[in-house]
Amino acid sequence: MNIFELRRKALLYATIALVCLATVGSARSSLTAQGGNQDEELQMGQMVFDELKAKGGIVESSPLYDQLRPIADAITRAAQPRYNHPFKSYLVHEPQPNAFAAPGGNVYVVDSLLYFVKNNDELVGTLCHEVSHTIHHDTMTLMEKQERIAAREIGAAVLLGADLHQMLGIALLGKLHSLSYSREDESRADLTGSDVCASAGYNPWGLVWLFQDFQNANTGDVPQLLSDHPNNQNRVNALERHFRENPAVFAKFSSDPKSAKPLSVPKNTAEVFLH
Repeated sequence: MNIFELRRKALLYATIALVCLATVGSARSSLTAQGGNQDEELQMGQMVFDELKAKGGIVESSPLYDQLRPIADAITRAAQPRYNHPFKSYLVHEPQPNAFAAPGGNVYVVDSLLYFVKNNDELVGTLCHEVSHTIHHDTMTLMEKQERIAAREIGAAVLLGADLHQMLGIALLGKLHSLSYSREDESRADLTGSDVCASAGYNPWGLVWLFQDFQNANTGDVPQLLSDHPNNQNRVNALERHFRENPAVFAKFSSDPKSAKPLSVPKNTAEVFLH
């Protein structure tokens, strides 16, 4: 194929991608007006899942699920009434400890995060925070703002021979890893997350302890949840104020991390059990 034909096809596919994204934007407005935004979230979440699956990022089998599932199930029972699609949790394998939620209810936990947190409540706090972004539709709101950027990425991906479904998945997955929520979004997810933690029967101080652990951690080992949003003391202050203002919910929980149950995980499973 000569250079002119390549450019022509690139322009054609980039135009198709832009039109498709514009159509998605119009459909989003229509669905939102009709109260159908949840359906679009499910579709976008499926694209993210398909892309993670295709690149081999999802850990299908690992003893780490023995630690994750009971926690995820408790969070789901507490959070599900707040969201119209079922929450599901998956382990994924990536270099940096992290957790992120996709539209539609899927929550992805990087296996190394289970080695970073010191106790069950820190892990629960992290997951409740991410679930809360889904409850508040924060990811969808940011993705709406990123459509033009995604269109450029899709136009470039066409040159590599990806089909449209795969390109959308690539773009959405990239956005989930680079989204920068506003301080208001982060604070709201912290507070809602603490409510979910308490409802699930876990100590909501876990997220506070995780923020405090950040101060002593090596930068390369810090979960993206923390490293992307370093204003941790303000977040701690907001959580502590929330706890004081709602004693009926939070007074029964101890602020002492020594009261927490350590998270016991098997060693050296991240590489062995990746499929």
